[in-house]
Order: sequence, then C-alpha cells, then structure tokens
Amino acid sequence: MEVIIKANAEEASREATAFLVRQCRNKPDSVLGLATGSTPVGLYCQLVALVQNGQLDLSQVTTFNLDEYCGLAADHPQSYAAFMRRHLFDHIRVRAWHIPDGLACDIPLHCAQYEADIAKAGGIDLQLLGLGGNGHIGFNEPGSSLQSRTRLKMLNAHTVAANARFFDLPDEVPRRVLTMGVGTILEARHCLVLATGLQKADAVAGMVEGPLCADLPASALQWHPHCTLIVDEEAASRLKRQEEYRWAYNNKPAWQHPG
Repeated sequence: MEVIIKANAEEASREATAFLVRQCRNKPDSVLGLATGSTPVGLYCQLVALVQNGQLDLSQVTTFNLDEYCGLAADHPQSYAAFMRRHLFDHIRVRAWHIPDGLACDIPLHCAQYEADIAKAGGIDLQLLGLGGNGHIGFNEPGSSLQSRTRLKMLNAHTVAANARFFDLPDEVPRRVLTMGVGTILEARHCLVLATGLQKADAVAGMVEGPLCADLPASALQWHPHCTLIVDEEAASRLKRQEEYRWAYNNKPAWQHPG
C-alpha cells in the first residue's frame, strides 16, 4: 500500500484528483467506482472545473457508486443519487452512471444485478473510497465479511450518528443501506482512498499498520495489490512509520507520480 501524506485536506484532494485524471487520460473509457460523503466533494469540484475548462473529457467513462440508502428515492435530497447529481453529474457528461436503487423491490436480485453490471462493464479500473471513523469502506461496517458482495446492510449507531448532520432530525437517518461488499471493492484494479481530519486518524492507523481483521474492514485493503492512501497531516498523525512513507513518496521516479 502506498501512503501519501499531504499538508492539508485541499492538497490531499488535489493529489487524489490527479490520480483520477491520469486514469481517465490513459484510458478514456475507464470504469470508475465513486464514493459519497463530505471527503470527495473537493475532488468532484476539481473534476467539474477541468471538464468545463476543456482540460478533461469524461464522456466515455462509466461509473458505479459504492452505496445508497435503502428506502430513499433517487430524487430525495439526501439520497446518494441526488448527492452525485449535485456535485458531479449535473455538471459533466459521462457515458453511463450507476447507483444502487434504494427502492428496489427485490433487494437480493437487484444486488446480484449490480454485481453483474460491474462485470459486464469490464470491472472497475479505479475505485475511489472514503474511510469511516470506525474503519468502514462503502457501508461495510465493523464485523462485515471481508469477502462480501453487494448486499443489504444495517448501519451501526456510530455511522448513523455521523450521518445525522445531513438530515433535519436524527430519526430521519436511514438505518439500512445497499452497499458494494468488501470483496467487490477488492476486485477493482486500483483502490484510491482519501481520508482527512483528526477524526480519521485511528482508522487510518488501523487500516495501514494494524492487523487485517473484520473489526476494521478497511484493513482488507492490505491485501490489495494496488492501493493508494492519500491523507492529510491530521489523518496521518497516528501512523508509526510516517517518515518512511514520506521518504518513499519523495524518492519515487517521476513516471509514478500522477501529475
């Protein structure tokens, strides 16, 4: 796993954007896995600006989002479909974008079809990930199977509390979600994790330097052959080998840098 430590959240977001830009320039018909939440908002703003300025073409790209709240329609303002439209898809053109259907009648069938659609598209070239404060990726909460596939999951109290800020009342936060599984995520050719802020420091340390275990699902990324973690100084603050990561980044050849 490559660990890249940047001075602040803005620089971390800029570095992550550079990886996505390089991926899409090298392979214009890339299949991207996308994430929601506050962390990638800056990245999406940068992508929109590049496209609108004529510096990037995403018109051949296909995307698959990690997750969606169960019970929310796509036009609900707090659905992840609405989030993606606000921050990305209302401003750029892609070939196709996919988000799990929070109102699916037959959830097992819908989840199986989502997996099939990813496979039909050729698999995910680059999967963008955030990192929950409790170590979840997607909505794979602590205790999730590390071989899990897209499925229905129940959110735990920590995640419900963290997401309550997006809703008018805490009781409005959905308790169930549809999410790609850890096993699904691990099949992406490149996993790109963006984590910022002191509240993510323990999860970052566990993900990178802790044991591989279901109690911290993000630790499964230690298995991945091509995983890049980009963090700011606060999120990196509890890593024991910070200087090693800095040295490796500062001394890698120019062709390995995204921009």
